[in-house]
Amino acid sequence: MSLRKIKHALTLFLMKTLAGLGPSPAYMAYTGSGSAAELCRHIIRSGVRKLLLVTDKPLRDLGIVDQATAALAGSGVEVVIYDGVEPNPTYDQVAAGRTLLLAHHCDAVLAIGGGSSIDAAKIIAASASSDEDPKTWVGFGKVRHEVPKLYAIPTTSGTGSEATVGAVISDSATLEKGVISGAGLLPAAVALDSDLMLGMPPAITAATGIDALTHAIEAYICVWDRGTRKEHAAMATRLIFRHLRDAVTDGANREARDAMALAAYYAGIAINQVNVGNVHAIAHQIGGKYGIPHGLANALVLPHVLEYCRVEAGEALAELALLAGAGTAGESVDTLAGKFIAAVVQLRADVGLPETSDRIRPGDYDYLAGLALKECESYPVPKLLERQPTLDILRKITA
Repeated sequence: MSLRKIKHALTLFLMKTLAGLGPSPAYMAYTGSGSAAELCRHIIRSGVRKLLLVTDKPLRDLGIVDQATAALAGSGVEVVIYDGVEPNPTYDQVAAGRTLLLAHHCDAVLAIGGGSSIDAAKIIAASASSDEDPKTWVGFGKVRHEVPKLYAIPTTSGTGSEATVGAVISDSATLEKGVISGAGLLPAAVALDSDLMLGMPPAITAATGIDALTHAIEAYICVWDRGTRKEHAAMATRLIFRHLRDAVTDGANREARDAMALAAYYAGIAINQVNVGNVHAIAHQIGGKYGIPHGLANALVLPHVLEYCRVEAGEALAELALLAGAGTAGESVDTLAGKFIAAVVQLRADVGLPETSDRIRPGDYDYLAGLALKECESYPVPKLLERQPTLDILRKITA
């Protein structure tokens, strides 16, 4: 066994040990049409006095923030809004939100938006109760202090950040993404309200849907069998293959929107127990370097990583094929694994996502591969990334 594989095995052993020492996560979700109002009433009942609302300016301008928080009107809860979050949020945005939270003495944080807003809200809350530099928290379980209460209303169905203890923040100087995690970053309650998602554009619906699928797959094929990761990943996979196409082609299809919101949440619960994998190890690098939206970055990389670990993850991929309706029981493991990868490629094409990106630069391959190889060492992957195959994947996704 190589030194790198030994290091990986020891890292996973340490993660399992630490995970066993902590409390089990408590999930609370209001679902379906009108659930945002239910969450707002829950926040009122919780005794919150001043609430920092973290979102992005486009959502605020569209009126979605007002729609989501209408039930707070006249409640006595003072709402302070930070709408400076942008795609791939940075530590600078976290600092700006923290300043606002402290200046107004807010005692809780509500995130409204996609993964960027939810991730930023998590680290804004964590930094408000600590004088440490958030950059020192990059890694597994380094946020150990008490964090103000967090709530989340996702407006996309993809990142699953509403169900995880993790957040991804970019360094504006280096363009590198850092994953920060800690038990206090799990939202206390969330609302999965399809009313807020009916107007989501097809391209965003598609990219976030494949993001959720990536989470489900990576949780399902990982080598760490913990908690309900397999059950939740299986439910998410079924829902996505059944409903994503409809959500993309008919954005007003409430059944599809509700199903995708649940799928993203289930996939989030799955990765919250076992983390992500090699797809994210590469996608984080191209997203941070070039500003490629996270869901699209995952969509570019996903089929190639599955092919890379097709042998090692064969049994799990074969099971996923049956869940996705891409094969027949009794077919060989390799046949089913191949059919599942083909089904992923077909789904990506059906929802209009590209196979390549012209933003990626060949001169950056070595740099990107180096970061990806380092990141994957902390994930419970069936096969560690190696340099040459990673370079090959980068070439395949470059237009």
